[in-house]
Amino acid sequence: MSAPLYQLKAEFFRTLGHPARVRVLELLGQREHAVSELLPELGIEAASLSQQLAVLRRAGLVTTRKEGSSVFYSLTSPKVAELLAVARQILTGVISGQMELLKDLASPISEPPATLPPVKARKTRTARTAVG
Repeated sequence: MSAPLYQLKAEFFRTLGHPARVRVLELLGQREHAVSELLPELGIEAASLSQQLAVLRRAGLVTTRKEGSSVFYSLTSPKVAELLAVARQILTGVISGQMELLKDLASPISEPPATLPPVKARKTRTARTAVG
């Protein structure tokens, strides 16, 4: 019996759950890169990059091509780059909404917002005095 689709999707997104892997995919979305070109862009050790590339290969997101002593990586599908672009759009919208909220919170309090109804004065009870 195969795994449910939602489980496969979760595993796919776990693969994208490392900043170095996301950055590699972003760079490969621009063009094919040799490992030697990726290293300075990522600023991580060669062994760590090798591990991250292996994860992306096992997930079927990147493919390799050997030319002489150089290994070149590329995306297996342009849809990967599209996914990262959509993620960027979503994050831009979320952050934009947070910036608006932050701006509202940072503004000085001068008057109640127009959307709130005015506060009504509470009626108080008066003490009864016995006349007699």
